[in-house]
Amino acid sequence: MGHPVAHSRSPMIHGYWLKTLGIPGAYELKDLQPHEFVPFISNLAQNGYVGGNVTIPHKEAAYKTVAARDAASEAVGAVNVLWLENGKLMGGNSDVHGFILNLDDRAPGWKVPGCKVVILGAGGASRSAAYAFRQRGVEVHIVNRTLARAQELAAKFGARAHGWDEMAGLLPQADVLVNCTSLGMQGKDPLVIDLSPLKKSAVVYDIIYVPLETAILAQARKRGHRTVDGLGMLLQQAGFGFRKWFGGDPKVTAELRKIVEADIVARTPK
Repeated sequence: MGHPVAHSRSPMIHGYWLKTLGIPGAYELKDLQPHEFVPFISNLAQNGYVGGNVTIPHKEAAYKTVAARDAASEAVGAVNVLWLENGKLMGGNSDVHGFILNLDDRAPGWKVPGCKVVILGAGGASRSAAYAFRQRGVEVHIVNRTLARAQELAAKFGARAHGWDEMAGLLPQADVLVNCTSLGMQGKDPLVIDLSPLKKSAVVYDIIYVPLETAILAQARKRGHRTVDGLGMLLQQAGFGFRKWFGGDPKVTAELRKIVEADIVARTPK
């Protein structure tokens, strides 16, 4: 549910799991204008649904409308998954789960003793990342061009805030570097960072998945770092909702990843 939603790859992901797990069900796109959203979710069951995902611009409205929220959505301040529980509309945030499960899957053993993480950006994605890392007991540093926004986020999650000019001093101690900005995304300005201060053991994670390999990931790969792209986050977060709506145990398989990768390549302008 969003506006627009035609670009979403979620039907492809959930359709794959419904088919492979043999579960009778459907996952559809619903383009809803802001004035249509709350009435629609307030009557989910009557509209024939057991739940759904929420994307721009409805996450705040979803957060305010649900009867109860899980700990992740409370902490992050956003709801992107809805489900019905004993007739009540429940809200959750799957980005937190998707973010950290993708890192676990693509860079096992990333959490070294005394692990320090540097997050670039202070928007919604950064909130999910900071919360996920703090839940794992990791030291978090948030870097943002507007220091006040970094300080606000850091205060909420027990992290440390820094301006963009402090980046070079932070990189040598980073065990994980995460880009949570939109820089490097298709159609956006590139993320320009000199990765030479990073130790070779550091993991570089970019939550962007179009393109699949951003410039910073390409630079990191050439330097010998383990890299993690954003596609796995998209796939892993989808499983959270699927389990709420349909049950079963959806797996992020190599086959599923290839299907979505192929679609991204096909739909990315050359």
